[in-house]
Amino acid sequence: MLVISSVARTILYISRSYVGSAHDFGILKDEFPPEKRWFARFKIRLDLGFLGFSDLYPCKQLYIPIKKPKKQALPLEAKEENKAQASQRVVVEHSIGGLKRYRVLSDRLRLRDPALYDSIVGICAGLWNFNLITH
Repeated sequence: MLVISSVARTILYISRSYVGSAHDFGILKDEFPPEKRWFARFKIRLDLGFLGFSDLYPCKQLYIPIKKPKKQALPLEAKEENKAQASQRVVVEHSIGGLKRYRVLSDRLRLRDPALYDSIVGICAGLWNFNLITH
């Protein structure tokens, strides 16, 4: 499942759930086909699971961590830059944590219908967004 959130922790988009293991970047390409200019007006913060994003999607500004070279240490400047980016990207993690406050998403859910699960996640996201604007 792919989650897109704003700087204010508001959940803007949740993809449908995928059965089994699915790579984050593969889900992004499936949900947002690269032919359109989906992110051209936005500043985007991603993790290393989205390497290659800049090749397919134009955006206003892209923040993605610097990958460590094989069998070498990451330079101190790169580590500091990655740490600064992570402190900005943590907002998305807080949004996901806000979703998991609802027990139906944090406990084991024994549903056989993925569409029902997607509806439950959408309702929880709406409740989380409502919680943000009322506090």
